[in-house]
Amino acid sequence: MMLHLNKDTARPNNKRKMRRSTRVSIILLSIIVIAAIIGPELSNWQPEDIDWDAMEQGPSLAHPFGTDLVGRDLFVRTMIGARTSLTIAVIATFVSLIIGVPWGAFAGYLGGRVDQFMMRIVDVLYGLPFILLVILLVVLFGRNPYLLFAALGAIFWLDLARIVRGQTLSIRQALFIEASRSLGAHTGQIVWRHIIPNVIGPVIVYATITLPSVILAESFISFLGLGVQEPNTSWGVLIADGTATIESSPWMLIFPGVLLVTTLWCCNTLGDRLSDHRDEIQRNPVNL
Repeated sequence: MMLHLNKDTARPNNKRKMRRSTRVSIILLSIIVIAAIIGPELSNWQPEDIDWDAMEQGPSLAHPFGTDLVGRDLFVRTMIGARTSLTIAVIATFVSLIIGVPWGAFAGYLGGRVDQFMMRIVDVLYGLPFILLVILLVVLFGRNPYLLFAALGAIFWLDLARIVRGQTLSIRQALFIEASRSLGAHTGQIVWRHIIPNVIGPVIVYATITLPSVILAESFISFLGLGVQEPNTSWGVLIADGTATIESSPWMLIFPGVLLVTTLWCCNTLGDRLSDHRDEIQRNPVNL
């Protein structure tokens, strides 16, 4: 009996903790986005301005995040880097949605040999080395970061296609699909009007998980020198610069690193919360 009571009292506590972490993540992510948008505009410094009297200087009133090796304001460059990293993440996620959702929906609905052929293409792309693809994309698209990561979005759609296909397989024999088919609706109409709207929940959840994955990929690629290049900057570029001077100028790594980790935590927390909420709706559709 005591064990049963402990479980019952633990569930509200867990829900309160989840709600609290969700609110905190929303607040932190909103602050980061707003700071990235308006922060550089409120500063007296431009990303390429050099303060000749404050080269490699720690945080101060004039430079809240300190300066880099050549005297550029690190706060402005970190916020500009946030703009770049977040914009690239949104572009790549949007591209993955455009490709992955229709691909998985048509594969799951058509079934048979068409489904097998389409999913074998996904399996082949899964087997390609990520870094090799990045190098090929750099050769094809040059150093334009937005084109590069839009092309990377064409890689991140693979998991999404599998998720949408699985959801489509579970509903393609539903009564409303059979009714639409009996009324003469063709495949395209059924997929776009009935299949995709009914799998949009898992798609939204997966999109929130794709965002941090793309941010990590961008940081890793830029860290290797294959992504964003000077005079542009991103969190990956700033972290690469910070690791080279971590002993003499640790603030160059700490500030962009903390913002990157915080953003990843916020996105993952929101994705987990959306996933849990979707599961609760499926278990208790009437109560919710």
